[in-house]
Amino acid sequence: MDELQLASENKEVTKRYKALMRTMSDKADEEDKATIKKAFNLAKDAHAEVRRKSGEPYIYHPLEVATIVAKEIGLGPRSVAAALIHDVVEDSDYTLEDIERLFGEEIARIIDGLTKISGVFDQKISLQAENFRKMLLTLSDDIRVILIKLADRLHNMRTMDSMPAHKQVKIASETLYLYAPLAHRIGLFNIKTELEDLSLKYTEPEVYRDIVLKLKSSEAGEIKYLKKFSAKIKDALKSEGFDFTIKERTKSIYSIRKKMVNQGINFEEVYDKFAMRIIIDTPPEREKADCWRVYSIVTDFYRPSTERLRDWISAPKSNGYESLHTTVMGPDGHWVEVQIRSKRMDEVAEKGYAAHWKYKEDASGTNKLDIWIAQIREMLENKDSSALEFVDDFKLNLFADEIYVFTPRGDMKILPQAATPLDLAFSVHTDVGLKTLGAKVNGRLVPLNYKLRSGDQVEIITSMKQKPKEEWLSYVVTAKAKSNIKSALKLVKKEIAIDGKAVLKRKLNYIKVKPSENLIQEMVKYFRLKNPTELYYKVGMQIIDNAQIKDFMRDQSGGFYGYLKKRILGTARKEEKRLAKQQKNDKKAGPSKLVFGNEEDTLEYKFAKCCNPIAGDDVFGYITATEGIKVHHQQCPNAIYLQSNFAARIIKAKWISTEKSEFTSVLIIRGIDTVGLVNKVTQIISNDLHVNIRSINIAGGEGIFEGLITVLVEDKIHLATVIEQLKKIEGVTSVERRYAEG
Repeated sequence: MDELQLASENKEVTKRYKALMRTMSDKADEEDKATIKKAFNLAKDAHAEVRRKSGEPYIYHPLEVATIVAKEIGLGPRSVAAALIHDVVEDSDYTLEDIERLFGEEIARIIDGLTKISGVFDQKISLQAENFRKMLLTLSDDIRVILIKLADRLHNMRTMDSMPAHKQVKIASETLYLYAPLAHRIGLFNIKTELEDLSLKYTEPEVYRDIVLKLKSSEAGEIKYLKKFSAKIKDALKSEGFDFTIKERTKSIYSIRKKMVNQGINFEEVYDKFAMRIIIDTPPEREKADCWRVYSIVTDFYRPSTERLRDWISAPKSNGYESLHTTVMGPDGHWVEVQIRSKRMDEVAEKGYAAHWKYKEDASGTNKLDIWIAQIREMLENKDSSALEFVDDFKLNLFADEIYVFTPRGDMKILPQAATPLDLAFSVHTDVGLKTLGAKVNGRLVPLNYKLRSGDQVEIITSMKQKPKEEWLSYVVTAKAKSNIKSALKLVKKEIAIDGKAVLKRKLNYIKVKPSENLIQEMVKYFRLKNPTELYYKVGMQIIDNAQIKDFMRDQSGGFYGYLKKRILGTARKEEKRLAKQQKNDKKAGPSKLVFGNEEDTLEYKFAKCCNPIAGDDVFGYITATEGIKVHHQQCPNAIYLQSNFAARIIKAKWISTEKSEFTSVLIIRGIDTVGLVNKVTQIISNDLHVNIRSINIAGGEGIFEGLITVLVEDKIHLATVIEQLKKIEGVTSVERRYAEG
């Protein structure tokens, strides 16, 4: 490297360090600044010879992570120092003891947590469920560990252009699957939004670019409209003596994409792409009243949609978010979302719990973060659930919408949407949940799987004789309830199995048979069970009775092994026939059209039924445990889950042949009902385009229709032609491909 480049890089490092120190100027005293400087010098020394994939000096990365921690999350000096040296122990000869000696026990503890969970964020491997559990263990000790790691992930996402495409997709999928929801749950809304947008940039680059371009082309007009919309409101707020700020904002790219997919609409039909935020500077004791006064002023000028009023001031979200949202009809018939909040509320919304700590408690006198961390700790203490079960259960509650219910004493409880009385019982206490016999909602008896609604008053009826039931797992939505029910069922099953073992021994002794280990294993095979514990459990539950045991002994004495061999051979022959038929069908679908891996090998595969990919689609292979390679569409509903959890099983797939084949594809068609519509659709598909229709199901009502059409097409281009022609039919407003089966 020439001296000119080195000098330029050193100048840039100094510039970034000074910018960081300016950010900390009002948060750090002289001692804190000395600690940050010492951390910077240590990081600079430890990473002196290391460069990032982009070719930049590695020191840029810890400097940027520290800046995010200071500026965007708002943490203090010790967190900034820890962010600067977050990779030092892992990537250099410095030890944790060195860090403690130089910086003290607190910073060393944070670095220890960051180092322990590095595997979760390692770009070389996929997300590991067990590592994620370990990461949350550190969260329950010191949340700064998670906040710094989220800053680390954000900077990695911002600088991912230099990485290979397959790694971009894997890391973006992991981010979208767990880390964006985690940022949301902690209250880091800006970081959550940016992580989602950057993930979309790499998982669906064409979609991302299309939305960005359309937003840019319409932004000037929309902002001009919002300024016109807000002019009257500004004058009224000034005359009422409010000290306020108004911000015009654009919805995130990811949220626009999500709305397009969920509602089956195009970009132009997303009506609230732009929104307005009113932030008032008012003391805490007047916040609620003043926000409602502002709401009154807004609705004096513009008619509100009563269905879209969201009051998160009276009942804040569990992650600390407070705001009043309304959607009103503005000039020229456009709906506009208006958010109203205080300066304090806005700081909490922007910086999450880092700002929440500053104010410590909400209006109810509780710190919701402490409550949430306590719930995580309780989940982590359940040793019976597998790591994957834990991650799935945990993720259930990361992004769930919330409802607010009340106990008979009037205490408010926050639960996820679709929660049941059982969820509430477990949120009160595990023992209450396990002993729940019934529930009353608003004074009326309801079933335990009753879906609660905001405002319900719920009374839990318990009994010491009650025991958890298997069906309870389908009644609950909270991770805590699921985890505790599973643990309790395992204990109950174990107790029944112990009794069942003694019962089986007595039954066998009665017919003069010794219950040997070999005999028990033969019984397990005969009844098609997984292990002896299941056998004992079914005997204990009287699912396997005396008559079935006698049948087993009769088969055993009359040549049970012959019977077993015959059954196995019969199953094997059926499987051979099934595989032969499947391979024949796969050949019809043109297996030579796809090649796999960097070597472009021709391998056997099957198309995943969850997304029905066709020739020309962006696809990937997933190596299953029992069914070989399954080919999925990149937009498959399961793609993010597979790519984030099983990256080692993902294999690159590429179309190379032009051999003629037929693929099944499902189209969703919507529009205004007109006479002879179905005839027009079938005429275009079958006669004009010569495409085979597998099925057609169109239903109408109140002047509109929606339907599903299953067609056989040659490839992606062929399908695009079909869609374009259908869109030209009078009355048809949208035609799109459906990737999911259900």
